[in-house]
Amino acid sequence: MATEVKDGLRYDAVPWARFHHCFGSGRDVPALLEDVRLGDDEASGRALGTLWNRVCHQGGTSAPGALAVPFLIRIALAYPRHRADLLLLVGAVARRPHFGDGSRTGLLRAGDLAGSVRLEPSGYPGNWSVEAARDAVAADAELLCFLLDDREPAVRQAAAYALAVALPPPADAASSLHALLAREGDPVTRACLVLAIGQLCQENGDPATVTQLHEWWHHPGPPTDVRVSAALAWLCLVDDSIPAEIDVLFDTAVTDELTALLAPVPWLRDAQDGARGNGLLVCLDQMRNPDDFPWLVEY
Repeated sequence: MATEVKDGLRYDAVPWARFHHCFGSGRDVPALLEDVRLGDDEASGRALGTLWNRVCHQGGTSAPGALAVPFLIRIALAYPRHRADLLLLVGAVARRPHFGDGSRTGLLRAGDLAGSVRLEPSGYPGNWSVEAARDAVAADAELLCFLLDDREPAVRQAAAYALAVALPPPADAASSLHALLAREGDPVTRACLVLAIGQLCQENGDPATVTQLHEWWHHPGPPTDVRVSAALAWLCLVDDSIPAEIDVLFDTAVTDELTALLAPVPWLRDAQDGARGNGLLVCLDQMRNPDDFPWLVEY
């Protein structure tokens, strides 16, 4: 998509009608984007809910959602209203349906399994839509890095969630996340940054990041939210059996207070969808007892 089309919000230059979401033709998406952007508070919020249901119905990306990504990012950048929710939608559209998958192989995996084909209700390959959305995120990664410095923690969290799915991972994305983590005071945002760093590492296979994540969970210095989220990310990046030290960390650090505190973390919220219990506890259960969740390997 040409830069002038994206920056000028030139919806008319996009072939929406050629692609379909769960409710029919994607030609209704531009009007919803404009209602989100320009409607009053009630109309804008209603349009955002409808838009989400259209392009990411029940967690499944559709082709119009991929086309909407550049516009969602620019509307979020220009208009503070719904900024965090718009970025969360970007991150959701650019991920495979998670189906409550918080396993070691699934928590940080954005794309479909290699060689698999998943069809949208329209018959369009859903794995193509996810890949296209991730490409669109990568093309506008600079804008998402800018939003990492937003004054609202929820926006910083959502920007990290969106940036982490960029394909290919931008060269400066990880450094931007590390720089923010070094000065971040909000524990939920810190957990998001650590998981985003881990997800980018899963895409580019950076051994230094794997080592860094190990240091964060293994040593008692970092805050508990960083140690626990680093342990989750590290387990997703290695094939080792779960070390006794991580079991001790989970058993002592994952309190009722921590699980409630980290409930808004998007990755953990995804794991909670379709499953009972807090997202963090679902992840621990699936990571520690993979044989109890054989269906997860299908996704």
